[in-house]
Amino acid sequence: MSHNPDEMQLARKGRTVGVVIALTMLVWMGAQWLGAQMGWPVRFVFLFDLAAIAAMIWALVVTYQIWRARQNNRR
Repeated sequence: MSHNPDEMQLARKGRTVGVVIALTMLVWMGAQWLGAQMGWPVRFVFLFDLAAIAAMIWALVVTYQIWRARQNNRR
């Protein structure tokens, strides 16, 4: 494993993305279940869907940034 500061920062970003994806899915599934159990209106539960989509888009953008940075580091 290299101790290049740039690679360490990219690795940290990658771990952050993984945590965000995992937590997003857990919170989203929990909200869906809780909403069904408590009879929340669909429009309220839909807010959790939008928040999950926003988190996944963020994760996709950061993953793309990591990929591009690693491509540039190879050159």
